[in-house]
Amino acid sequence: MKNKFAIIGLGQFGMAIAKTLSKKGAEVIAIDKDINKIEHVKEFVSYAVSIDATDKQALINQNIEEMDAVIIAIGEDFKSMILCANILTELSIKRIVSRVMGENERLILKKLGITEILSPEDEIGRSITTSLLNPNILFSLELPDNYLIAEIKAPEKLLGDKLGEIKLREDFGLNLITILRGSKTKNDEISHNIFGIPSAETIIDKNDILILFGSTQDIKKFVEINT
Repeated sequence: MKNKFAIIGLGQFGMAIAKTLSKKGAEVIAIDKDINKIEHVKEFVSYAVSIDATDKQALINQNIEEMDAVIIAIGEDFKSMILCANILTELSIKRIVSRVMGENERLILKKLGITEILSPEDEIGRSITTSLLNPNILFSLELPDNYLIAEIKAPEKLLGDKLGEIKLREDFGLNLITILRGSKTKNDEISHNIFGIPSAETIIDKNDILILFGSTQDIKKFVEINT
């Protein structure tokens, strides 16, 4: 059975989430007052509708209570975002995830009982900072308690080595989630695809990207030692 999501607000952030969830096979309802945005997204999602998300009955009419999660991606209209969030809490939606643009909005949402709060600007800032300080780290996702999931270019020192020889867990305290293996396209560009579940015999290729999980300190140590 498909997971059901409602995305409220179709700016760049909401549009990106709607398209990504749809590509991953989820059932997505996209909601926005702007009919032009609805026209743009309707070919990507299960259903798109132009309604006012601060109208409680309008949301009920869209079976919003049946959603596994509702994502509030309303950007600059602070009043609408708060009103929408309040309605969703009154309807006892199973899971509410909301975007915020600042600390004041975060505090208000927490008082409404919403705990899953996204601040894309903060996440992007942290990711870019990590990449600037460590160019071999292509992307990183910060987790609680100072842990990271990081995409790392295969270090030149390790090319041709077997994973079993590298001893990621024993020597660095890291877990390898998977490998994105690069291959050349017809246009001589590099396209990456998930390798699957690597084994101790898997050999590191020059176009590989390692997806690692571990503490921030251990990941930085691994990059520094092998750069």
